[in-house]
Amino acid sequence: MSKREIIDLILQLNTTAKPEFLAKFSVDDLDMYLDHLMEVDVEDMTLCV
Repeated sequence: MSKREIIDLILQLNTTAKPEFLAKFSVDDLDMYLDHLMEVDVEDMTLCV
C-alpha cells in the first residue's frame, strides 16, 4: 500500500488524527500504527457481542 492509502485507512479508524501529522511518519511506522488500530477495532467489536 502507498503512504497515502495507509493514511486514508488510519483516518477512517481514527477520525481525530490529522493527515499533516501522519504524513511526517515513515510507511513502516504508519503500517504498524494501522495494525494497532485494526487490532483495537476488532477487540472493541468482540466486546460488543
